[in-house]
Amino acid sequence: MISNDYMIFAGGSNLPLANKIAAILGKELGTLELKRFSDGEIWVKYGENIRGQDVFLIQSTNPPAENLMELLIMVDAARRASSRSITAVIPYFGYARQDRKDQPRVAISAKLIANLLTTAGTDRVITMDLHAAQIQGFFDIPFDHLYGSSVFREHLDIDRENLVVVSPDVGGIKIARAYAKLLDCGLVVIDKRRPKQNLAEVVHIIGEVENKDVLLVDDLIDTAGTFVGAIDALKSEGANRIYGAATHAVLSGEAINRIARAKIDILFVSDTINFNGTSSGKIKVISASEIFAEAINRTFNNESISSLFNIDKR
Repeated sequence: MISNDYMIFAGGSNLPLANKIAAILGKELGTLELKRFSDGEIWVKYGENIRGQDVFLIQSTNPPAENLMELLIMVDAARRASSRSITAVIPYFGYARQDRKDQPRVAISAKLIANLLTTAGTDRVITMDLHAAQIQGFFDIPFDHLYGSSVFREHLDIDRENLVVVSPDVGGIKIARAYAKLLDCGLVVIDKRRPKQNLAEVVHIIGEVENKDVLLVDDLIDTAGTFVGAIDALKSEGANRIYGAATHAVLSGEAINRIARAKIDILFVSDTINFNGTSSGKIKVISASEIFAEAINRTFNNESISSLFNIDKR
């Protein structure tokens, strides 16, 4: 007999989030053995029968590359174990910044990742706030794109009377517009140039921020150089209090120290990436577990996911 239910498993990239998702759904994570050979080779085995089951595999693909490799091997093992369907729940979709050939002789890594996931046997992908929304088109399987603004909207305990939402670059306008509509406030855009990876220069600010409170929003913060540069530019233009909201807290290199020194009141981030650090109390982590749990439940029951978001779809 085939159980009329589903099973949830998690790789090692973000077990705290996976456990929260499972708890909300009234489940326990399935048994999964993840081992390494002495040379680092990854070995995966499902510790229980998944034949004929709908399985959801929770794994972010942030660096190191082992997180992605773990997910691919988990998918392959599930397929060979005769699971009925395999849904990859990827809270943070890594390599999304490489979504186009913007200079000669470079890879389109986001497309490569899509091909790898599909070839391994993934039937559906659920993720949140892709760096470039058009990556959905790289997949030939069902793809559900969740919105980080829905995670933060109930927790943005800031005064909205004198607030404007700021996009740190032109590419983030759609995300910023969604927040502006959600908060019923104005929209400002920072025009910047990026001479090389992880380095950006603010050219000018399009819109009025003088004597305004600012909510600076982005899909991710990596080294925080661009983010802190935007904060400095906004302060120089007369902004009052500055808040931040970023779905994915990559926070590599000197990011934590930069944020600690920055003239920002509070930075809201989600837990799509496992984050244990602190930054002088400036970083507030809000869990995305509820929205992922609801998405899993609706996927299994063939219910609408888009109806979760009463915002401007970007």
